[in-house]
Amino acid sequence: MPHSGPRTVFSSRTLFGPVAALSVAFATAATADPIETMAGPMTVTSVVEDLDAPWSFGWLPDGTILVTERGGRLLSVKDGETREIGGLPDISVDGQGGLLDILIPSDFAQTREIFFTFARDQFLRGNGTAVYRATLSQDGSRLEDGETIFAIARGTGGGFHFGSRIVESPDGYLFVTVGDRGNPDQAQDLSMHNGSVLRIDRNGDAPADNPFVDTSGAQGEIWSYGHRNPQGMAFDASGQLWVNEHGARGGDEVNRIEKGANYGWPVIAYGVNYDGSSIGIGREQAGMEQPVHYWDPSIAPSGMTFYDGVVADWDGNAFVGSLKFDYIARLDGDPLTEVEQISGPETLRVRDVRQGPDGALWFLSVGHGALYRLAPDTNG
Repeated sequence: MPHSGPRTVFSSRTLFGPVAALSVAFATAATADPIETMAGPMTVTSVVEDLDAPWSFGWLPDGTILVTERGGRLLSVKDGETREIGGLPDISVDGQGGLLDILIPSDFAQTREIFFTFARDQFLRGNGTAVYRATLSQDGSRLEDGETIFAIARGTGGGFHFGSRIVESPDGYLFVTVGDRGNPDQAQDLSMHNGSVLRIDRNGDAPADNPFVDTSGAQGEIWSYGHRNPQGMAFDASGQLWVNEHGARGGDEVNRIEKGANYGWPVIAYGVNYDGSSIGIGREQAGMEQPVHYWDPSIAPSGMTFYDGVVADWDGNAFVGSLKFDYIARLDGDPLTEVEQISGPETLRVRDVRQGPDGALWFLSVGHGALYRLAPDTNG
């Protein structure tokens, strides 16, 4: 990939398993030209390069970065060294499915547990989104005592619409997004997990206060439903859960998630089918939630974080990656609305965006196969 300006890039040493041609950049390896934003110029630093379809990332308490690749590799990055972590389960790499999101919970320092979502073959029927829990070995080389704690009730064929984000709530539960798997009507079927936001405990069970636990025929893990393909999810500072999801042609949405709510797909939508035909009955229906914000044309949103870092002007804002138009959307206000598009040579197909422990904004570019750090430019 092309770069502007001088950089210092060091080849990684593979400590555990082959990591072909992966390189790690130190904090001095920044682009010569900063990205201009409404909060001032921002320096972009290349942290990891030559990633293959990166999907998600997170930080261990000691600063180690864990990165997932959809093809089935989990990588750790620290002090200029990158290594592949062993001990993953069998992963179904099929279209949009593979190794997906990662969650490093708040009590990792005590438990060394991590969680991730992935596509798993289902008995006699296609594949589907699942959640895996494992302990990271003391030397960080492999996962131990791994267990699939949750898998959707019925897999389906085709490599489409797996979701799939996982976040920890302030009270310690896990929220997981599942796409409609390319079968829109199933997003309205409470007997299936497809097209829903799930709430589970750390053993994969449905908490007793979930909205459909006592509903006959319903899946007790469902927290909300009527979603198409949610690929971004985050809690804001107040503890409110938010999701962004892909529409069809037009109608990508940002939704404020409420317990038991129906978000309408495919009965209502702010878009049309790819052949131009209408979807459902229109944009509104009694008993179905409206998006807080929608994009038309679609930006293909992925990843989401609420910011409280080193840029004061961004405090409380949401940031969402765009896979289609190669930028990071900044959303602000009440209702939450896109107010800025942050773009530069590095923001090519942004898959995930998170605030780092250093207060900077970090993002994964699928187009470049790289992890970047965005922070105020100190050279101006």
